[in-house]
Amino acid sequence: MTTTNAATAANFTPYQKIVVAMLAFLQFAVILDFMLMSPLGAVIMPALNIGPMEFGLVVSAYAFSAGASGLLTAGFADRYDRKKLLLFFYTGFILGTVWCGLAQSFESLLAARVVTGLFGGVIGSIVLAISTDLFPPQMRGRVMGVIQTAFAASQVLGIPIGIYLSNKWDWHIPFLAMAAFGLAGGLLVAWKMQPVNAHLGQPQRHSPWAHLYQTVTVPRHLLAFSITALLTTGGFMLMPFSSAYIVNNLGIDMHHLPTVYLITGVCTIFAGPLIGRAADKRGKFPVFVFGTALSMVMVVVYTHLGTIPMGALVAVNALMFVGIFSRMIPYQAMAASVPPATQRGAFNAISASIQQLSGGVASVVAGHIVTQAPDGRLQHFSVIGYVVVATSLVALALVWRLQRGMAAVAQVPV
Repeated sequence: MTTTNAATAANFTPYQKIVVAMLAFLQFAVILDFMLMSPLGAVIMPALNIGPMEFGLVVSAYAFSAGASGLLTAGFADRYDRKKLLLFFYTGFILGTVWCGLAQSFESLLAARVVTGLFGGVIGSIVLAISTDLFPPQMRGRVMGVIQTAFAASQVLGIPIGIYLSNKWDWHIPFLAMAAFGLAGGLLVAWKMQPVNAHLGQPQRHSPWAHLYQTVTVPRHLLAFSITALLTTGGFMLMPFSSAYIVNNLGIDMHHLPTVYLITGVCTIFAGPLIGRAADKRGKFPVFVFGTALSMVMVVVYTHLGTIPMGALVAVNALMFVGIFSRMIPYQAMAASVPPATQRGAFNAISASIQQLSGGVASVVAGHIVTQAPDGRLQHFSVIGYVVVATSLVALALVWRLQRGMAAVAQVPV
């Protein structure tokens, strides 16, 4: 590639900028729908006259149905225009969210969450497949950096707004408002996005189930799936207990807890694109190594804190999330180059399924490690920190092996 072509490839075209914005919006909508349940739990449980066990089932129903959906659709994911596939599942996701907003009983809400998970759980994998199809490797770090900021944006914008709407009216309104908001984004995608069907030029040689089997059994794919499981496990072991740990162990009251997440989210929104740019400029693996080192140090610090001023906690929390994102963004950009175009949809669907399932397993394991003292303090939380460090080291070794294998394949003459 000449210097001129390299410079051209490094800059986004106006259409590519629109596509990145639309994909980030869809990711934001899906993540927000998933995250809304936790802060609304205090309102939903008394409104539906259910206890923590039933509410936990409602929350986990989304994750497990999303995981099952990823596996069920993987064999078909590369047989259609990715834009049409995205709109199909996004339509189901919006309808499921409307159902959540209309549910008047535990059974109805549970069914609504299952439906929402079945459709919403696949959207993230299609977003990643489209990102890989439309952007060359030297641009994917920045693309993943923008898309990953959807997680932080849902904390900064979505959760406070959802709590405000539920307090002003009731818990149904946030879901209905989000469905209306999400519908606008879906209509924009239908209008502005061009067909994403270049992969259809290479005919599928196997049936859908054989295609799934062929995708799962590739050694390089299995290595990437293992890394995805390890990275997800670390995050989901910390997240479920973070608010209880901050309030009961670190001495931050409930009134100031949203401020901690707000500032952390803002820092992550600004850091995400910078991390993506660094991954494109410096290399995906070096940035991943930096993120692994930073996150391991900060996780150990975080899980061993005592009573602490809020400013110091915000600094620790923000640095920890910068480390986590400095792993996820370059890894996603790296993993995007693992499957060929004809297996990209299946690969991402399976990867999304693994994320959901490993996240659920991690939450269960963490629940068996952590105990609560009579005064409310969480005990053995530091053990989770050590487990996260261990999974991070194994993931680092596997990523090193993956990038070496990919470099060797790239050097083989065609």
